Amino acid sequence: MEELVKTKLFNRDLSWLKFNERILIEAERSSVPLLERIKFLSIFSSNLDEFYRVRMPVLLALEKLSNRTDNDIKVEADSLNSANSLISEHQQRYGKILKQDIIPQLKANHINLLYGDVFPDKIKKQISRYFLSQVLAFMQPVYVDEKTNFFPSNNELYFLITLKQDGIQRTVILNIPSNELPRFYKIELDKEVFIAFLDDIVRFNLDSVFKNAEITGCFSFKVTRDAEIDLKDEYSGSLSEQLEAQLLKRDSGLATRFLHQPGIPKNVLALLKKLFNLKKANMVEGGQYHNLKDLMGFPANNSALSNQSWPKICNTDIVNGTLTQEIQKRDIIIHTPYQSYDSVLRFFNEAAIDPDVQEIYLTIYRVASDSKIINALISAAKNGKKVFVLVELKARFDEANNIKWAKKMKEKGVEIVYSVTALKVHAKVALVKRKTGDRMTYTGLLATGNFNESTAAYYTDHILMTANKAILREIELLFIFLAKREKPSSPDLVKFEHILVAQFNLQTKFLALIDREIEHAKAGKESSIIIKLNNLEEKVLINKLYEASQAGVKITMLVRSICRLIPGVEGMSENIKIIRIVDRYLEHGRVFVFHNLGKKDVYLGSADWMNRNIYRRIEVCFPIYDEKIKVEILEVINIQLQDNVQAVLIDENMNNVPVAKDGTLIASQYDIYEFLKNQP
Repeated sequence: MEELVKTKLFNRDLSWLKFNERILIEAERSSVPLLERIKFLSIFSSNLDEFYRVRMPVLLALEKLSNRTDNDIKVEADSLNSANSLISEHQQRYGKILKQDIIPQLKANHINLLYGDVFPDKIKKQISRYFLSQVLAFMQPVYVDEKTNFFPSNNELYFLITLKQDGIQRTVILNIPSNELPRFYKIELDKEVFIAFLDDIVRFNLDSVFKNAEITGCFSFKVTRDAEIDLKDEYSGSLSEQLEAQLLKRDSGLATRFLHQPGIPKNVLALLKKLFNLKKANMVEGGQYHNLKDLMGFPANNSALSNQSWPKICNTDIVNGTLTQEIQKRDIIIHTPYQSYDSVLRFFNEAAIDPDVQEIYLTIYRVASDSKIINALISAAKNGKKVFVLVELKARFDEANNIKWAKKMKEKGVEIVYSVTALKVHAKVALVKRKTGDRMTYTGLLATGNFNESTAAYYTDHILMTANKAILREIELLFIFLAKREKPSSPDLVKFEHILVAQFNLQTKFLALIDREIEHAKAGKESSIIIKLNNLEEKVLINKLYEASQAGVKITMLVRSICRLIPGVEGMSENIKIIRIVDRYLEHGRVFVFHNLGKKDVYLGSADWMNRNIYRRIEVCFPIYDEKIKVEILEVINIQLQDNVQAVLIDENMNNVPVAKDGTLIASQYDIYEFLKNQP
């Protein structure tokens, strides 16, 4: 605790791992339906893989630099051992949940997950038939020696096999084709369900791959590599071509982890370290199965073991007239996934076909692989409208999908602009310009999350539909700036009075809003701040919150994952409370509420308070002016602040502390759904 207070900040990476621990807690809870607990195990595994791909390279680099005098670097570098220790603890806990709790409960429900088990005789014939007809075509054995030119693909599954063939001891790498085939194979027999790992199906049929050979060992492994892409403005060629080239290199990036089943002979392990350039990688002994993120596709469909679905609420069921006409009358807010995303699709569909629409503008960060929104934009371009799309090609892990759509749109007449390499565009905004006679009208969408109908099914976000002239004229100014493809030379380059835009006025405006609450507190007036974020890291804003706490401002924060602010420390942050909520949906919206002597200022937006969001991205936060919508958002936030079922408090030691269950039990996501369902 003393070290935490001295640094005034939690360690970023340990905080992120503590968030992943909160996911693990959800997998442990007996009150969560069994198949949902399996999904949380999948999410935990996926998060940990991303940590090794994205953050572990940073920790390894910081460890090298830790002899420098920069105290921040020393503190961050010291977290490597702590991170490894925490990961080891979590993985042991994970294995216990799966093997001692989940699998026995599945069996009690006549679902047999064959986890390290010998296949029952009654399914062996079907297993072999499946292998020979569906799996064998994908087998690509590679015999290993000092001259082998083979590089395992990033995060893909392999077997290391030792065998005797023609009296010679040999080592072979065999792929497990989980990218081409489902990870699990289901057999229904005599009212029982048997679910086998693809890994075990391959292992069981090795004699069909290696004929006339004696298998002496079979060990699973995978290599995790650095996922960062290094782009430089001075590269020749288009940004799209640069990225495609970099994507091809990703699989040969720095290895951060070699995860393997125990028992690999030492001489074979030494050979692999040399061949795969694993000198800097963590050599981690794990279980028999890796990439358990694939549990998300667990093939059991027992509705009694899953969450009861909540039918989507439609709050814009407009029969007479168009959605556009309704937006001209009033602002509309959509809260996904509680409310239907159809209204967003309708917004773009109407614009694509409306003869009065002249121009459509949109920012794209992550879109669905079969995006209906993009198809509407293509139709709009074919219908003679100017369509301008800012495509962010550097959206991590979505680069290939964004390149695909950018090419397709460009071919169909959409004007495509890519962000500059040094500045990601993370803003979620759209603008439609209509001309009727001599009159030009604007409608727009401003959102906290991506224009992505797939993720909208499980991300909690807020989408404002508005015709507010002041706001939308500033959105137009933003698009004019983005079209220039340059970094702003000055924060005063474009004057934004209503929207908050990172690189221009976002940080300074938030600091001013906090300062106003500080002044009110010092004057003995009521003051408070409520902030909801995914991640909280940036030091200037954190220090301002510390200052506000010390002045007596009551601060409540909803922070889903990374949180570097240390709450509840006397003399520093005793007036700050931090809540973390994990439930069936991913909390994703960003909300900012400032008391302002009772005349509350409410902002929504795309910006977390991370260094990258504040200093290296274009983000947009926007005010809520409509009083009815403001009341609605405040009620949604208030319900979350009262959560005593799914919420935990982050304490001064970074622990996830359950909220006291006093009075009525409130699970905020369910209560928000009920609240929105009953809205007129």
